[in-house]
Amino acid sequence: MTSIENVFAPGNVNFQSDTGNADFQTPVETRVPSKRDKSRFRSRRPALDARLTGQRPKHRKRHRTLFLSDIHLGTPGCKAELLLDFLRHNDAETIYLVGDIIDGWRLKRSWYWSAAHNAVVQEILRKARKGANVIYVPGNHDEALRDYTGLNFGGVDVLAETTHETADGRRFLVIHGDQFDGVVKYAKWLAHLGDRAYEFTLHVNNVLHTVRRSLGFDYWSLSSWLKHKVKNAVEFISSYEVALAREARERGVDGVICGHIHHAEMRDIDGVLYCNDGDWVESCTALAEDDTGQLSIINWQRFSWTQEGYSNPVETEADDINVLSAA
Repeated sequence: MTSIENVFAPGNVNFQSDTGNADFQTPVETRVPSKRDKSRFRSRRPALDARLTGQRPKHRKRHRTLFLSDIHLGTPGCKAELLLDFLRHNDAETIYLVGDIIDGWRLKRSWYWSAAHNAVVQEILRKARKGANVIYVPGNHDEALRDYTGLNFGGVDVLAETTHETADGRRFLVIHGDQFDGVVKYAKWLAHLGDRAYEFTLHVNNVLHTVRRSLGFDYWSLSSWLKHKVKNAVEFISSYEVALAREARERGVDGVICGHIHHAEMRDIDGVLYCNDGDWVESCTALAEDDTGQLSIINWQRFSWTQEGYSNPVETEADDINVLSAA
């Protein structure tokens, strides 16, 4: 069994009532791997940079709320190292995981799980242990988790959708958004075919990123550039945004916060604030709320040590985990 359902396989999670907690461990491969699998698996577990596994910055940026989606753990395209760096430098009272956090579609085809992916899971669970309210709203790539809504895993609440109230009293529908994608909803085979093509584009994107990084250039997304150059893709994004805004209006809320289309955006659509927090395979973005209720998009396309204002003192905390132990 090589899918997202491994997360809930016996021995990984102990279920309790929907008001209780459950023990959560990193998903593991349960079938006996072949020699080819073992070789491929070793090549996909690179060591993390020491700066991502050492002491944490002492003065982390604090937010009231953070929204993250479309991380796609379990795929080569996931920018897990950048996300880990972001999580180690940003804290929040509430963290929403707005779908497609673990890519069950990809894991069903072949197993991929690097040390960086493991570190991201551990960092999120660590924030939950430290008191953050972590809410997981599954998407289409991690749709298996929709069977477990109402449960709590390691301090993470799983909800089909929810409503978030900002500090200034505005109410936002929080939903992944695949429910408003006609291809995913009515032609799932076509969505899977498109996912394969997208995966190939991301592979090319990763090669390009490696070359650019070796030359000292910042991260740049080929897939994102292509998407916004294709007329049909632009029209799809526009219709998707309008559909989500219409849904929010019909529900009587002030706005909607979603993911799914890998395009970070904040704009007013007929009096409804549409917010998309982007992704961590192309744009490397998150949506943040400050203590006044103001929302903004954070771009994290460069590591902290290359950004001004992030050369902070570090500190060691009692429950720091050596995420390289499984590498």
